[in-house]
Amino acid sequence: MSFILSAVIVLGCIALVAAVILYVCSKKFAVKEDPRIAQVTEVLPGANCGGCGFPGCSGMADALVKGADAGSLEGLNCPVGGAEVMGKVADLLGMAIANSDPMVAVVRCNGTCEMRPRIACYDGLKNCTAMNACGAGETGCGFGCLGCGDCVEACQFDAIHINDETGLPEVDDEKCTACGACTKACPRHIIELRKKGPKNRRVYVSCVNKDKGAAAMKACKSACIGCGKCQKECKFEAITVENNLCYIDFTKCRLCKKCVEACPTKAIHAVNFPAPKPKPVVVEETLKEGKEAQA
Repeated sequence: MSFILSAVIVLGCIALVAAVILYVCSKKFAVKEDPRIAQVTEVLPGANCGGCGFPGCSGMADALVKGADAGSLEGLNCPVGGAEVMGKVADLLGMAIANSDPMVAVVRCNGTCEMRPRIACYDGLKNCTAMNACGAGETGCGFGCLGCGDCVEACQFDAIHINDETGLPEVDDEKCTACGACTKACPRHIIELRKKGPKNRRVYVSCVNKDKGAAAMKACKSACIGCGKCQKECKFEAITVENNLCYIDFTKCRLCKKCVEACPTKAIHAVNFPAPKPKPVVVEETLKEGKEAQA
């Protein structure tokens, strides 16, 4: 009995000493958190998507507070909350923040089932990462969309879906928050964040194929062949050709659409533009020409 009592007393003493040591350490090495971090975290949407470049909203809040202390919030932006949330954060921290252009995810592949026929059958794990690791996939294009939907699973906002007819992902402009999750999920990097543009109008090259013209066209009828005709038409130096592929810089593009008309493979897409007006038919001149022919 005395042995058990002695053991209990010894263990109690050890526990007491350990508790005192932990208490002293907690006070000595305590990290004081700026109360503004919790306030900013409450303002942020709480999506924890990582689109801001930080590990969750708490990481973003910490960066915002540090930026405010440094006197600038430049480069810090919450894509989910947008200008409204960033305005509230700026007011909370007593800072001014520059308005940033809204962004949206763009799928840079036009390799539909019609344009890019299947030449093989993949019988493995149905995700893009696994298929990409096995090679070109089910088509002859080693650069285009694999269509397994990794981007769909990565999106927390239900803003991207696979079109059953084309086999390609489509982005809902209204739901997309430009968090960048889909861009990170795509193993072939065909999804890019681009400026939404005025009235949601955008012009971009819907292809990432870097093969030479003949090889690119063999794999996909709508591939960019790097001919440079679009570059010659652009008066704003917004188009560059590198590695047999054209790219349109959205910071320089003026949406004139001349490159769209110049592209021989229709690889350049113009989104949300009004349909071109039909050319008027001059009836009087036609009747006059008919009468002259009869005379």
